[in-house]
Amino acid sequence: MEAVKRNILLTPGPATTTESVKRAQIVPDICPREAEFGSLLAYVSEQLTRLVADPNLYTTVLFGGSGTAAVEAMLSSAVGSEAAVIVNNGAYGQRMCDIAETYGIPFLEFVSPPAEAVDLAALESFIAGSPRKISHLAVVHHETTTGLLNDVASIGELCRNYRIELLVDAISSFAAVPVRMYDFNISYLAASSNKNIQGMPGIAFVIADKSRLESLRNNKPRSYYLNLFAQYDYFARTRQLRFTPPVQTFYALKQAIEELKTEGIEARYKRYSASWSVLIEGIARLGLKHLVDPRHHAKIVTAIMEPCASGYDFQEMHDFFYEKGFTIYPGKLDGMNTFRIANIGDITFKDIEAFLQLLGVYLGNIGYTKPKGGV
Repeated sequence: MEAVKRNILLTPGPATTTESVKRAQIVPDICPREAEFGSLLAYVSEQLTRLVADPNLYTTVLFGGSGTAAVEAMLSSAVGSEAAVIVNNGAYGQRMCDIAETYGIPFLEFVSPPAEAVDLAALESFIAGSPRKISHLAVVHHETTTGLLNDVASIGELCRNYRIELLVDAISSFAAVPVRMYDFNISYLAASSNKNIQGMPGIAFVIADKSRLESLRNNKPRSYYLNLFAQYDYFARTRQLRFTPPVQTFYALKQAIEELKTEGIEARYKRYSASWSVLIEGIARLGLKHLVDPRHHAKIVTAIMEPCASGYDFQEMHDFFYEKGFTIYPGKLDGMNTFRIANIGDITFKDIEAFLQLLGVYLGNIGYTKPKGGV
């Protein structure tokens, strides 16, 4: 069988997948109400849970949808009438604020600079000085706007001290940056199938403390499709999802999980980190800058300042790379001219070296001159 063309996606997700993950989608048609498919769902749910928590205490609630569906299910279901603090230090923190606003969820916005570590003392003062009772705190683990890695372990300890439930958007850190939900005091964690797990897009999930899920039983739901407790309870009783799932995508996810288990999270993150180091060293040689201090960088996605050259145009640069099998991503920071390069998926530092070589060619084509004195 002829191999599928390999494109190198230097994007925050979807990521480049292995040939075997792609092929895993080619399965006989099956009704998702069959016991056989229910067993696959149960296996996927348990294995995803094991990556970050004890399946005896936590469980994974599966949805068809993008990562935002998981975040929306988490926020709209977990937060009740008391207020949530939402840490906003990038586009995805802002997205959580937008979701809360849409549902009428009471929240307090803690704004933090997008390229700097969260000031924990300021966050504690914000919580302690709140005129409202705070029941939850929501934060993005890895903010792909910039590449910033928020210190969820320290934020979790702060929440523990104030008896606040912690909700984490781990969509772009899950299965790469090691996390233990119990140790970090995380009650709910949202992620998806198409980033560091290296599966296909289409599956969202929330990993949650079972006791916290049970406490939602009598809450009035804000959403029908994204009702976290209803999805959890129905699956616990039937081993089926309430609505039609992306069947073939689940087979690909199962294969991706097996490949992750073989590689290991720590080894995968080490591979990603090696690619990131090559990227950072390479853009420095070319005279370009990136935003986030390496001490606070997730080493997964990097926001790079656009080159200062009259011939520069992001879309033209995108097309230059796309014709050569590489896909790059625009920036997402208002008032800051950046583009983003991710080093996740089934790629290695060799792919990053190839990208950097092409970037040098492109910069030469547009008349870019490296700043004197370096960066």
